[in-house]
Amino acid sequence: MTRRPTTSRAITATPAPQVGAGDRLQLMATFVRIVEAGSLSAAAAQMQSTQPTVSRRLQALEQSLGVRLLQRSTHAMRLTVDGERCFERAKELLASWAAFEADLRGAQEEPEGLLRVRVPHAFGQEQFVEPLARFLRECPRVSVEWLLQDEVRDFIAEGVDCAIQVGAPTDPSVVAIKLSEVPRIAVAAPSVLAGASVPKAPGDLAALPWLSLRTYYRNEIALTHRVTGQNERIALRPVMSTDNLFALRSAALLGLGVCVGSAWMLADDIAQGRLVHVAPDWHAAPLPVYIAYPHARFYPSRLLRFVALMRNAVAPAIQG
Repeated sequence: MTRRPTTSRAITATPAPQVGAGDRLQLMATFVRIVEAGSLSAAAAQMQSTQPTVSRRLQALEQSLGVRLLQRSTHAMRLTVDGERCFERAKELLASWAAFEADLRGAQEEPEGLLRVRVPHAFGQEQFVEPLARFLRECPRVSVEWLLQDEVRDFIAEGVDCAIQVGAPTDPSVVAIKLSEVPRIAVAAPSVLAGASVPKAPGDLAALPWLSLRTYYRNEIALTHRVTGQNERIALRPVMSTDNLFALRSAALLGLGVCVGSAWMLADDIAQGRLVHVAPDWHAAPLPVYIAYPHARFYPSRLLRFVALMRNAVAPAIQG
């Protein structure tokens, strides 16, 4: 009896698609943008691409790595455990590659790329736009995302290159350079004084209605004499409090009360007679302004050029 030879069918896994090094960088960059943007559609809009293209790149990266990176539903998207690890490492790899490319291309001489900057609302809408325009004219190959926010909690998580902020940064992981100080003065609309003479001393202000800027003072304000250095504190019961400098100024112009605000913002109103500088020999403690950015082994020239320009431009812009 002749036996037929038996054959066995090997079960093999489908091999992961071969992806070139350059393609991997593009796929990782797309993945990072998806996570930072919060959705595929938002990432596609930022990259000037289409959602199907972004989705295909995500799928290609997942197949190449052999893991699922994102869990998606019709209403939400979240990183898997592998996705969280990939996200952090992908950002590191992309930053390292960008540094390598910059060195090879001599980008220190010709800055290029995207710079993401966070600035306080008041400064970002007015005072710092002119230095920004100067920077963009000097560096035509750089584009800037100008993001208005008073505080940055996590540079890495928020994808921010640098931030200009009022008050000293408390994060030990950032480089902080003091740019200047914001002088602060007390003002009121003429109607608040009701025809009386301009108050000269802090004690003369205590009986007037007050407005408070909750970020820096609420129920008490300290004023210092410009010559003697004498300090006096005024207890307040503000008729209105706000966390926005523009709202504070608007309320003062409407005659709601006395306020302490940035001298640069109030200078024109004083010159035009819309506001009166009260207790003019006294001032509140100036607020320090810093530019901060994360510690790194390499800083792209676009960041270094921006920091250098702002170090020269900020003081004239805010010191009234």
